[in-house]
Amino acid sequence: MADAIDPITLAVLAGRMEQIADEMDATLFRAAFNPIIAEAHDASHGLYHAETGDTLVQGKSGLPIFVGVMSFAVKAVIDKAAEAGDLEDGDIYIFNDAHMGGTHLSDMRLVRPFYRDGEIFCYLASVGHWHDVGGAVPGNYNPSATEAFQEAFVLPPVKLVRGGELQQDIIDILMRNTRLPQSAMGDLNGQLGALDLGTKRLNELLDEYGPATVKAALDALGNRAETLMRSELSSLPNGRWEAVDYLDNDGITDEALPIKVALEISDDRMVLDFEGTAPVTAGPVNIALPTAVATAYVAIKHIFPDLPANAGVMRPVDVRVPDGSLLSAEFPAPVGGYTETILRMIDVIFSAASQAAPDRVVANAYGTINALSIAGKKANGQPWVMFSFYGGGHGGSIESDGLNHGNAPISTATIPPMEILEAAYPVMFRHWALRPDSAGAGKHRGGLGAVYEIELLEEKAEAFLFGERGRYAPKGVVGGDTAAMNHFAYEQEDGWHSPPLASKMLGIKLKKGQAVRLETPGGGGYGPASERTAMSVAQDVALGYMTEAEATATYGSTWKEADQ
Repeated sequence: MADAIDPITLAVLAGRMEQIADEMDATLFRAAFNPIIAEAHDASHGLYHAETGDTLVQGKSGLPIFVGVMSFAVKAVIDKAAEAGDLEDGDIYIFNDAHMGGTHLSDMRLVRPFYRDGEIFCYLASVGHWHDVGGAVPGNYNPSATEAFQEAFVLPPVKLVRGGELQQDIIDILMRNTRLPQSAMGDLNGQLGALDLGTKRLNELLDEYGPATVKAALDALGNRAETLMRSELSSLPNGRWEAVDYLDNDGITDEALPIKVALEISDDRMVLDFEGTAPVTAGPVNIALPTAVATAYVAIKHIFPDLPANAGVMRPVDVRVPDGSLLSAEFPAPVGGYTETILRMIDVIFSAASQAAPDRVVANAYGTINALSIAGKKANGQPWVMFSFYGGGHGGSIESDGLNHGNAPISTATIPPMEILEAAYPVMFRHWALRPDSAGAGKHRGGLGAVYEIELLEEKAEAFLFGERGRYAPKGVVGGDTAAMNHFAYEQEDGWHSPPLASKMLGIKLKKGQAVRLETPGGGGYGPASERTAMSVAQDVALGYMTEAEATATYGSTWKEADQ
């Protein structure tokens, strides 16, 4: 019955359900208090299976990484409710435990059962990155954390709303465990509003089409996603391809950490085997298993962009993560820097896939969100925390050069505008520009990284950085070259300094007029640099993307003739 629904009705219902999730996204983006949600769109909403928690529909404006991890979050609530035996209409669970729901403790998850005619039809969920959730470091990116408790306040799944009644004691606990309660309360109300809207819209849809038809559509969408994925895999050669890349360090010990994958295709199935990856680390570059599985989905979605966003895509894919690796960390291992690790996972999957299907992949993007926090108190004693992430270059592809100054491929988020950050916090951007000579060379070069220099306007503050790619550059594919590495520096009375661990540091004391400076990586190149046209090189020099010296060193001197 699930696939008997006619194609026109299926298409209409697919669009309507996507619109519900999209409207939930928009509701939170408009209502949120902190710019990480309101401007950067670090949030997501979706509909999830009533029994398995599998993703049925996700909004197109939220982060793709949440497609996979939120199914684990919903399943955690399903299991908790089954154990307690007290689930009822009107309940809403809240939690941030990353080992149960994936990603990190800054992401606050709200999960609501949707009842129809006295039975659970599905779950609705909202997740958003709160500005501060306690812990040792404002903004929660603590590069020296050795356990989750040093990163943030840990909340397991609990009922925020019980049978329609808001539990004020839970809100009191949450607001007591943040440096920015007004921001947190605004974000919480925005998420509750998004769930209310989703419930209203889903009821309207079921009133119009009936629960049986909508359920048939959801089943059909999952089955067809599986069929499409199997068809895509069948079009690729059978074989096994490997790739390895490295994290700079774990923030505690200055040792490189390998992330290794073997990609195997056998007819209409794929295996991603991460045997050989580094073990669980003392520092916060670990991720929980739900995050690893979700990251594999994000990489696959990039390689096969026409696939829909639901759990059916992953049915023909076997993600193998060894026990005890930094990709399957268990509580209370620190996981605050999960973004850096999942970016490296995507890089190695792309590098392996480039050997099997070079026309489908791009070279490595810049590979770090450069989570930078600057925090202090204003003259009136009010605390402030500026947390943001920063862009870099994307990899070249078979079709074109990489995107300049884009956001990380784990998300559709946007980099908060300079004007928003300067208006909200006592800082001034001395510099916000593309970084010349940062792109990986190739037939199609990578995109350029960026340069940010941020000056403190208050009397004093502390800065904290959690980044990567300070020692291992983004790689090219199909013969393309690596890009420039990440570089961070901070200003003191005796001049500029760089962190001993290259990409991670906490407790940087800043005085008024001093600054921090980020020079972010570019993207890797696609194809041999010898195949790039002289005209393209000359244009890059004319635009200021490359210096003349770098162009000549990389591509030879023939580009000068094209410039005549």
